[in-house]
Amino acid sequence: MLDADFFRRWLTVTAASVDREAERLTALDSPIGDADHGSNLQRGFAAVTAVLDKEAPGTPGAVLILAGRQLISTVGGASGPLYGTLLRRTGKALGDASEVSEEELAGALRVGVEAVMALGGAAPGDKTMIDALLPAVDALGDGFGAARAAAEQGALATTPMQARKGRASYLGERSIGHQDPGATSAALLVAGLAETAGE
Repeated sequence: MLDADFFRRWLTVTAASVDREAERLTALDSPIGDADHGSNLQRGFAAVTAVLDKEAPGTPGAVLILAGRQLISTVGGASGPLYGTLLRRTGKALGDASEVSEEELAGALRVGVEAVMALGGAAPGDKTMIDALLPAVDALGDGFGAARAAAEQGALATTPMQARKGRASYLGERSIGHQDPGATSAALLVAGLAETAGE
C-alpha cells in the first residue's frame, strides 16, 4: 500500500530529475517550442517540494491536489495547467484514503490522463505528453518498472511524428525529427514513480 509519504517522495524524486534534466528539456523545446519547458518545470517542481515540506498533507490524494495547484500557479505556458490537471484529477480520484493500492493509483492516473486529453484536446500520436503518459498507464498493471519503460519508449516514439497539438503544431512538417519535450518530461514523472517504488 502507498501512503502520503510515498507520494511526497515521488514528487521530490521527480523534482530532482527535472532539475538535472532541465537543460535537456529546454534544448528539446528550442526547435519546436518556446525554449522554456525545462526552466518552467524546474521552477514549478521546486515550488511543489517547498510547499510539501511546509504543509505535508496526510493523504495521497491531498498530496497530489496540493502539488497540482502549485504547478498551475507557478508554471508558465501550457505545462502548468496540463501537469496541474494531471496531478489534481489523479488526487481527486484517489479520494480521502490514507493509503492506496497500486491498482487504485493506476485507475486514478488514468482519470488524470483522460482529464489532460480533454483539456488539451490531444490524442495518442499528436506528439504530446499523452504519447508517454497513456502507454505508462496501460503498462502499470505490470508494475512501475514496466510503466517507466513504456513512458520512455513513448517519448522516443514522438521523434518521427508531426505535431498536431500545441506550439509545435504551428511548424507542420518541420516538427518531424524532434523528440517532444512534454512527452520527455512526462517520462521523467513516471520514472520518478518507479524509482520511488524501487523498481
